[in-house]
Amino acid sequence: MTTLTANLPVPTVLPADLAGQLQRAERRRRLLSISLTLPLLAFLVVIFLVPIAALLMRAIENPEVANTLQHTGAALAAWDRKGPPPDTAYSAVIADLGAIQEQADAGALARRLNSEVSGARSLVMATYRALPIPSSLTPAQVHTLMVSIDPRWDDISYWQAIAKNSNRWTPDYLLASIDLQRDATGAISRVPEESAAFGKILLRTFQISAVVTLMSLLLGYPLAYWLSTLSARQANVLMILVLVPFWTSILVRVAAWIVLLQSNGLINRALMGIGLIDEPLALLFNRLGVVIAMVHILLPFMILPLYSVMRSVPPTYLRAAVSLGSSPLAAFFKVYVPQTYPGIGAGGLLVFILSIGYYVTPALLGGADDQMLSYYIAQYTNVTVNWGMACALGAVLLFTTLALYGVYRKVVKSELSLG
Repeated sequence: MTTLTANLPVPTVLPADLAGQLQRAERRRRLLSISLTLPLLAFLVVIFLVPIAALLMRAIENPEVANTLQHTGAALAAWDRKGPPPDTAYSAVIADLGAIQEQADAGALARRLNSEVSGARSLVMATYRALPIPSSLTPAQVHTLMVSIDPRWDDISYWQAIAKNSNRWTPDYLLASIDLQRDATGAISRVPEESAAFGKILLRTFQISAVVTLMSLLLGYPLAYWLSTLSARQANVLMILVLVPFWTSILVRVAAWIVLLQSNGLINRALMGIGLIDEPLALLFNRLGVVIAMVHILLPFMILPLYSVMRSVPPTYLRAAVSLGSSPLAAFFKVYVPQTYPGIGAGGLLVFILSIGYYVTPALLGGADDQMLSYYIAQYTNVTVNWGMACALGAVLLFTTLALYGVYRKVVKSELSLG
C-alpha cells in the first residue's frame, strides 16, 4: 500500500496556482474581446460622435468677427452700446482690417455683419478697399477719415453689431432657429411676426411627419397582421415585397412617383379613363404628393416592428376571448391590439424621426409651402453659406429626435428595434 502511494504522480499545479492561471486566462480573454471591439468603437467615434460634436460647436461658434476684429472688440469692451463708440475703436477697425491678408476673409467678415445689419457688407468692403491709410493719424483723425470714406460709420447700429459679435461663442444662431433674437444689449425677445419663419417651418415639419406616420400605421397595421397569420415560408416570401423599397434608390422612387402623379400621368389617365374625373387632379408639387411618396418610402419601417411583435402574440388569446363570449371585433381591439402597442410605438417613432429629416422627397414633389426643415438646412449650407445657422437648425432636429426617443423609452420601456 505504501509502495503504491509513493509511485503516484505528484500534482505539479497547486489549487492556488490553478485559480491564478484561470484568472489570467479570463483577463486575456477580456482583453482580446476589448481589442476586437476597439476598431468598431473608433469607427463610431470618428464617423458618428465627432460630426455631432462639430455640429453642436459650430451652432454656437461665431469666429468671423472675433478672429478678424480682435483689437476692435477689445476697444469696445467697455462701451455701453448706447452712445457713440470711442475714437480708439475707429483706429482699431483700421488696424484689424489692415491686418487681413486675404480678401476672402474680409468678405466673410462683411457677410457675417451684414446678417446682423443690412448694408454692413458694402460698408466693410469699401473701407477695406480704401486701405492703407497713414499710420501717424490720431484716433480722432482716423474717425474723421472713416466717416469721409463712408458716412455710415457714424451709425451706431454697425458698431453695436461688431460689439455684439466680438465674442467667439454666441447663442444667436440657436435663438434664431426658434424665432428668438438678442438685441445689442443682450436682452432676448421674440422676432417680429413678419420676420418669424422657423417656428412655422418646424410646425409644418411636425405636421407632415405626423400625417405620414398616421398613414403608415393605417396601411401597415393590416398588412403586418395579415403577414403574421401566414406560415413562416409564405410570410418570408411576401416580406421580400415589403423590403423592395430598401433596395431601391430614393431618387428612383421619387422619379417614379413623378411619372405616376403628373397631370398626364398613369393615375390621372386611369381615373379619367373610367370616368371618375373630367380633368386631371393636382397630385404633384403639393402636400398630397409629398405625403404619398413619403408613406411609400417609409412604410417598411412601420411594418417590420409591427410584424415582429405580432408574431410573438399567441393566437390562442383571441380564440379564448371569443370562447368566453366576446365578439371577434371586440376581442381584436381589446385583447390583441393592446399587445401590439410596443410595435406601434417603435414603428411610429421610427417613421416620425425619419420623416422630420426628409429633404429630397419634399424638394422634388412639394411646392414652396411644403418644404421641411431639412430644405432650409441645405439652403444655408449650399446657397447662403451660413454654416452657423445650418448647424443650429440641425441641432434642433437632433434635440427633437433625442426628446422623442426619450419619451419612447419612458413610455414603452424597451429598446427601439426594427424587429
